[in-house]
Amino acid sequence: MTWEEMRPLLEQGTVDTLYMVLWATVVTIVGGLPLGILLVLTDKGGLLRNRPLNKVVGAIVNIGRSLPFIILLIALIPFTTFVVGTFIGPTAMIVPLAIGAIPFFARLVETAIREVDHGLVEAVQSMGGGIPTIVRKVLLPQALPSLVAAVTTTVIVLIGYSAMAGAVGGEGLGSKAVTYGYQRFDTTFMLVTVVVLVAIVTIVQLVGDGVVRLLARRGRTA
Repeated sequence: MTWEEMRPLLEQGTVDTLYMVLWATVVTIVGGLPLGILLVLTDKGGLLRNRPLNKVVGAIVNIGRSLPFIILLIALIPFTTFVVGTFIGPTAMIVPLAIGAIPFFARLVETAIREVDHGLVEAVQSMGGGIPTIVRKVLLPQALPSLVAAVTTTVIVLIGYSAMAGAVGGEGLGSKAVTYGYQRFDTTFMLVTVVVLVAIVTIVQLVGDGVVRLLARRGRTA
């Protein structure tokens, strides 16, 4: 396959991959951030101490993290069809991508929130601050660099998931690699697809690391 033939396929595959990853990331943050905060607040010593709830939520998160994505993708076909109307295409793949990433991101959020100095929480409590104030004014701002790093890691995981989704009708670079690289024995196209994926991951990592460093510097000078 010549470059002129590969170019439109790679461009469309890249657009589809970025589309799936972008919206899956948004849904993952919306679902995973409060879940991770809840794991911290309901744990022993947390502001909402509720061990039974913490155990239930923790078990759900652990089960979600333990399922291989390709199995989860297939298992969610009925639910994806119910939500989107189809289980094929980049829009449909957003559903399993987000559901697969939310437990992973929730654990990263939990780890980031636990790193916040408890003394700051106690100081806000002593001034009459409630739980919403503590979360909004202390936990999230103080954990922001770690949260950005968590988002970066999650985006990279989603890029890998999206490549696997391509094998089950998800479009994107994974689909193009399977259809035009593997099934047609086009090694060159396969290698170029891998290079594009590596480039996307590298850019995401560099941008994420840059934002983390910027936030860390601002935190030290604040």
